[in-house]
Amino acid sequence: MFGHNLEVQLNSARTKDTTVVWKSFHDSITLIVLSSEEDTLELRLERLLQMVFGAMVLLVGLEELTNIRNVERLKKELRTSYRLIDSFLRDSELIGDLTQCVDCVVPPEGSLLQEALSGFAEAVGTAFVSLVVSGRVVAATESWWRLGTPEAVLLPWLVGSLPPQAARDYPVYLPHGSPTVPHRLLTLTLLPGLELCLLCGPRPPLSQLDPQFLEHWWQPLLDPLRACLPLGPRALPAGFPLHTDILGLLLLHLELKRCLFTVEPSGAKEPSPEQRRRLLRSFYTLVTAMHFPPEPGQQEEKAENATHQAQVPRACYLVSGTEEPGTGWRLVALQLGPRRLLLLLSAQSPIHGLRGLASHTLHALTPLL
Repeated sequence: MFGHNLEVQLNSARTKDTTVVWKSFHDSITLIVLSSEEDTLELRLERLLQMVFGAMVLLVGLEELTNIRNVERLKKELRTSYRLIDSFLRDSELIGDLTQCVDCVVPPEGSLLQEALSGFAEAVGTAFVSLVVSGRVVAATESWWRLGTPEAVLLPWLVGSLPPQAARDYPVYLPHGSPTVPHRLLTLTLLPGLELCLLCGPRPPLSQLDPQFLEHWWQPLLDPLRACLPLGPRALPAGFPLHTDILGLLLLHLELKRCLFTVEPSGAKEPSPEQRRRLLRSFYTLVTAMHFPPEPGQQEEKAENATHQAQVPRACYLVSGTEEPGTGWRLVALQLGPRRLLLLLSAQSPIHGLRGLASHTLHALTPLL
């Protein structure tokens, strides 16, 4: 802040055991984050600050944050965002806060759900409808998928962070699309953990979406809906063929801004799911900041470079753990075109086969995302 007066830009600092990152938004709000985690990269903390400010705009509106008339009133209004912000700081099963891509799952009967969702959206008179399980999007209308960043990530994350409720009528602002005019986020619980989300204006009233109306649309699809419930932690349909060495994976489509993330593809017990998530999150931050080119929208690249990168896969790997054979784990990242795949593999996976295994897995997953 002192350097800013001298036209010196300083965005982060490090002490012996702490990393500090700060960012000013609209010359009004400055957010500061401190992390004592070892080897924390600034990229991770910068994206956390972006998500925190996005959550504040989502629930309070940009006008209240940039034209502050009463600080005490603003503090009270910001309390509505605390639960959502706290969920970014916990060990979440989601990863959209870091990747800035929407956490998704792949339902076994996606075409049926998509068809029903489109018909339901037309019947209620809104183009923005999605099915969300545990904060992950199962299916959505085209208009919902076209939502900008960060609301595309924040809305399902918000739904997943709220306590269970049969129905909600929640006022929200869209940080990218409508930061000053509120919309209504309607949520309806179809099954415990599976919610129908609508983004709309004054209509339809929540009373129109009564149980009989919902039953008409969704009762015939009860079995496909039930099949979505276990997809939360796994993301992939049961029986999807994955190599037994895979302990966790993250697949991103950088153009569509969607991702699949799971640390439960197999029945292996070690390392724990929490540790697997930490490993993949740290590895994603490392390869994004250090090894792979900037993601679309971050920085313009020459056309010839972009064409070349689309055709030539890029890869890197990391071997971690003790030097004893058969211990530790392997991490490998592969990018081909708009897709980036990160795998966490067991120590039994031979190092010379990491790239081949990643290529085979990416080929298998490509039809899904």
